[in-house]
Amino acid sequence: MTWGDLAFLHWPVPAASLRERIPKELELDTFDGDAWIGVVPFEMRRTRFRFAPPVPTATDFLELNLRTYVRHGDRAGVWFFSLDAESRLAVRGARASFALPYFNASMSSRPAAGGGFRYTSRRTHRGAPPADFAGSYGPTGPVFTAEPGTLEHFLTERYSLFSKVGYGVRYAMRRCLLRGDIQHVPWPLQGGEAELEVNDMFDLAGLELPRQVRLRPPVVHFASSIDVLAMAPKKSR
Repeated sequence: MTWGDLAFLHWPVPAASLRERIPKELELDTFDGDAWIGVVPFEMRRTRFRFAPPVPTATDFLELNLRTYVRHGDRAGVWFFSLDAESRLAVRGARASFALPYFNASMSSRPAAGGGFRYTSRRTHRGAPPADFAGSYGPTGPVFTAEPGTLEHFLTERYSLFSKVGYGVRYAMRRCLLRGDIQHVPWPLQGGEAELEVNDMFDLAGLELPRQVRLRPPVVHFASSIDVLAMAPKKSR
């Protein structure tokens, strides 16, 4: 698959505000004592199973996720609070195979006046509370790759995701921690800027964040395109 026109929008948050929102098996990963929460809008392109043709309606679609950063043993990764996508087929597949909290949404992305992108999302998933996101974002600097030990590297260079069967999504299976790995070259990052008009994602994920966090402008990074190979999930021991 290819991820395109992607923005990393991040806020530092007190670790205590997130600890109870992730499984006890996972360690909350921090940078200089702060946990971080990210809202990531982007477009999925040319999505398909390996050695298989693309599936109509699940090949090119928009996605928006809410995430934080965790560790399990020596493996650093991502924990998703929610993922909204405009492909119903992709939502069903991801909920069934990765045990991820995916939701149907009506979404749009188009070039913004003056450059960058105007992105909107409205959750439409049956039985789920509504969630709206609207804003503009774009790059402001040259392309670079993040150096290990920097905040940029901590926030972006993550090659595993964790999920838990029965955690946040209803399944009849026994609960277990899953890990899905991905492969790609280092992120071709650019500094960025964003102007957000609506962001319901924190509230509707049940995150009670301090007022100063909600009002703080995000740390923004932009990536125009990256090719990604995702592995099938497996139990994480």
